[in-house]
Parts: sequence; C-alpha cells; structure tokens
Amino acid sequence: MTVYAIAHLQPATPNEEVFRYIERIQATMDPYQGRFLVHGAEVEVVEGSWPGKIVIIAFPDGERARQWYDSPAYQEILPLRTRNIPGDVILVPGAPEDYDAGGTAAAMRAAAKEEAAATA
Repeated sequence: MTVYAIAHLQPATPNEEVFRYIERIQATMDPYQGRFLVHGAEVEVVEGSWPGKIVIIAFPDGERARQWYDSPAYQEILPLRTRNIPGDVILVPGAPEDYDAGGTAAAMRAAAKEEAAATA
C-alpha cells in the first residue's frame, strides 16, 4: 500500500543550505522509488489556517518510506533543511483503492455501542 511522507514546512527565507537540500533530495528518494506529488506549492486555505508550505512524497510501501527517511544519504542532507525550515513530517499509509468511508463509520458506530454497553 502506498505510504506518503507529508511535510508541513513553516515559512522561511531560502538560503544556500536550502538550495543544496532541494538539489540533492531527489537522489536520496530514487533508490526507494519515492516521487514528489506536491513540492512546496501554495495552498488554498478553505478552512482554518495553514501557514507555510506542504510537501507530499509517495513511496510504494511503508518499508521503503522508512528506509528512505533513515538512509545515510537522506540523514546527511536533512540538517540542511532542519537548520533553516522548521516543520512537521509524518509517514502515513494511503487508503486502499476499494476504501469506503461508510464501512469506517459503521465500524466506529459498532465500537461506540460496545463501549457504551461495557460502561453501563
């Protein structure tokens, strides 16, 4: 199942370290079949607030996503970004192609009923 590395990066002033990070990141992703889906695009905020930029990278599975993040090649360049651009990064699995939110609602409803019955 596809796993996404999602970064919410705070506003920052680009500098030479940031440029070097951006120039080198693709080479760190290639061995793990990572590809950018979104890379620093401006967002349209339709609810709440969202300061900063978003980056979304897709990997074929969680193992490759974690291997990329932990790889010596990525860890070598990571400080170039973290010294200059604060942010949050998560790895999250995508929903399967046949995912139906109605099934999730039904399972949540059943669990809530069981919990209510257990505490009654």
